[in-house]
Amino acid sequence: MNIGCGRTPTPGWLNFDNSASVRFAKLTPVWRVLAAMNVLTPAQRSFAEFARTGQARYADAARRIPLPGASVEALYASHMLEHLDRSEAARFLAEARRVLTRGGILRLGVPDIALYVHRYLEDRDADRFVEATLLAADKPRTVVERLRTLVAGSRHHHWMYDGASLCRLVAAHGFADPRVMAAGTTRIADPGELDLAERQGDTVYVEASNP
Repeated sequence: MNIGCGRTPTPGWLNFDNSASVRFAKLTPVWRVLAAMNVLTPAQRSFAEFARTGQARYADAARRIPLPGASVEALYASHMLEHLDRSEAARFLAEARRVLTRGGILRLGVPDIALYVHRYLEDRDADRFVEATLLAADKPRTVVERLRTLVAGSRHHHWMYDGASLCRLVAAHGFADPRVMAAGTTRIADPGELDLAERQGDTVYVEASNP
């Protein structure tokens, strides 16, 4: 299962995303109203057309993954966890444990804050550093911007991790044997077409098992 797949679902896997584009893609009247009001950005409208193909289903993984317990052997999320605050991250990891089989593998890829810090120490560009982390969001000022935020939510980051902190997080929520994995490597028995080096240039990958 790929959670937060965006426009890169994994062939042969169950793919979920919490984007408003996926949520409203099949609600044609609602979608037309939102589009007419320019509430949704061109990128969101384009993603909605993609979502209509059925390659991604809607799920708010910080609340509930719409699958029965112990029903998947591997759960992958790339550049999704950092969009959750700490309480949401805890609920997501609880859901991950619920849907994973015993011994199932959780694989997370997140922006590596250590890489951002290293780049900052090289160039000393504080503005570039803060902008790259996506931790600073402009406040919505116009009615359309406020409505867009209400409908689609913020796409900025709520937390950042390095390999060690991500291992601590998943261990604290019941996962066993967390490890930082090199790009292209995995403990998933049959990853199929899963991209094991997705966004390699700025990502740290961690895997852990469901005891």
